[in-house]
Amino acid sequence: MGDLSGYKGAALRLLEKAGAAVGDVLEVRTPWGAVAGTLVPRYLYGDGEHVVLKLKSGYNVGLSLEDISEVSVSAKGEKPSFSAPPSPEPPEGLPRVLVIGTGGTIASRIDYRTGAVRPAVTSEELRSLVPELSQVARVDPEIMFDIMSENVTPAHWTKLAGRVAKAVGEGADGVVITHGTDTLGYTAAALSFALAGVPIPVILVGAQRSPDRPSSDAPLNLIAAVSVAGTANFSGVYVAMHLGESDDRIALHRGTRVRKNHTSRRDAFESVDVPLAAVWGRGGLEHVADGLPPRGREFEPSLRFDGRAALLKFYPSMPGALVRAARRSGAKIIIMEGTGLGHVSKEVAKELRSFIRSGGVACMTSQCIRGRTDLSVYDTGRDLIHMGVLPLGDMLPETALAKAMWVLGTGARGEKARKLMAEELAGETTARTFPG
Repeated sequence: MGDLSGYKGAALRLLEKAGAAVGDVLEVRTPWGAVAGTLVPRYLYGDGEHVVLKLKSGYNVGLSLEDISEVSVSAKGEKPSFSAPPSPEPPEGLPRVLVIGTGGTIASRIDYRTGAVRPAVTSEELRSLVPELSQVARVDPEIMFDIMSENVTPAHWTKLAGRVAKAVGEGADGVVITHGTDTLGYTAAALSFALAGVPIPVILVGAQRSPDRPSSDAPLNLIAAVSVAGTANFSGVYVAMHLGESDDRIALHRGTRVRKNHTSRRDAFESVDVPLAAVWGRGGLEHVADGLPPRGREFEPSLRFDGRAALLKFYPSMPGALVRAARRSGAKIIIMEGTGLGHVSKEVAKELRSFIRSGGVACMTSQCIRGRTDLSVYDTGRDLIHMGVLPLGDMLPETALAKAMWVLGTGARGEKARKLMAEELAGETTARTFPG
């Protein structure tokens, strides 16, 4: 009997009776007509009541046994497997772009054991799967990590920043970092501080849908990122993701002003309270904002991060013990996400006062996506200012946390750390709120 990985119960018995195996082309009779497709494995935690086919369109369909009247094998096949095609050689004279792989959906495929998306495709495979890359740059792929983005830590940021700095010394025209989208904004902010003044474009890119799906945004995101990294006349750290749901334009967001605002849309990322840095279309860059830093700037990176910072979101009835817990865990800087203009309860404020008196730095951001903190409007806010809480204007909470870890990585503590947190260093705050 052929391989029927993952199938069990009634579904397994039905397929065995038909003489089917994973990879065979089946014709399945249902009340609404015949359905033809390639039998694919079931995942480990699936039930025994469904058969899964991959249609010619590329999509998978699960058919309930209740709707199946007959199963027949139209053609014998082989168990699905992946083999990357050879990558075409790029023309001479193209820019050199280092593509650093870290994992995430953009470098993932379906794991048929669990049915989940898992890191699997290397940067080299991405290059071969997206042959257009060879027409826009000489891509040098390198895997640094193979992890989901929720496992990225300040130690990973330090290694990434160091590798980018090395690439600058090696003469790379640009750097692209493939990264999971869930914490992509944190990493973009962190690198913006560590690589302040970087003389080439550093583009972080992710995907909301894995490369093996027909609706994947991975290929176009990656093509745009590599194209911009190699040819743009500006420098700095940016995030490249879809602009709108159509598959034709990519937005470039500033690394300290970008946020993931949707769990699954291809245009999940937005620039918060600032215009887009640039827009890329299939013909190249269509728009570039004024004032972006040019290539070839002086570059003195500060690459270290120290994770002893905490981000706490205030909520009604929040116990002050959470602030104490952050302090006991070793936090030297606490970033609060206050309500509205930057407010917390009296109990939390009391604990922040104690933290500050012990030498810690407490900063205030807002839970509101847009706008800025202002602790001078209400008496409660003025009390926070009086006790030493530092309002961070319109700095995003995620950016503030990454900045705090970078500040601590410089060795700054106490008042010196407070001054660095207040200073605009990488476009993390603006003088006024962008009306769009």
